[in-house]
Amino acid sequence: MNSEYLNPGPTRETVDEMSGAVLLEFGTSWCGYCQGAASHVATALRESSDIEHIKVEDGPGRPLGRSFRVKLWPTLIALKDGVEIARVVRPQSSEEVREVLAQIS
Repeated sequence: MNSEYLNPGPTRETVDEMSGAVLLEFGTSWCGYCQGAASHVATALRESSDIEHIKVEDGPGRPLGRSFRVKLWPTLIALKDGVEIARVVRPQSSEEVREVLAQIS
């Protein structure tokens, strides 16, 4: 699991060209919801070592988050070969994150 949010994150073109299973996590380091969900994400990712985890710092005017229509943090988007398969917004448990990861592993 990555602990730092990328700023800037990858471009949408780069994300669309990714191969394999990827979990994009949009949020910020100061977001209380993001901090609260961090342990749930970490627990679920420990069980899915084959999934690449990319944390992207989001905010107004950030093109990647806008291209995925991110409105609330954290938003986790599960991709398979650059295509969105599932998402979860503000997960309240590791099980919620596991369910999303199961769809791409």
